[in-house]
Amino acid sequence: MAISYIKLWKLLLDNKMKKTDLLSLADISTTTLAKLSKDLPVSMEVMSRICHALSCDIGDVMEIIPDKKGD
Repeated sequence: MAISYIKLWKLLLDNKMKKTDLLSLADISTTTLAKLSKDLPVSMEVMSRICHALSCDIGDVMEIIPDKKGD
């Protein structure tokens, strides 16, 4: 399964925010931001801080993409 944070980036755009704004707002590191940018897994603690900072639910910022059958 793959992870996608495209919903997070769309939410930031809708709120006229930059990725760097998320660093301070959610108190995350640049390393974590890099992981998010590459659709790599991050801890639930980080996801919780992002959701709290943006006043949203986890489904509003990420999704799990199932593997395609036959690949």
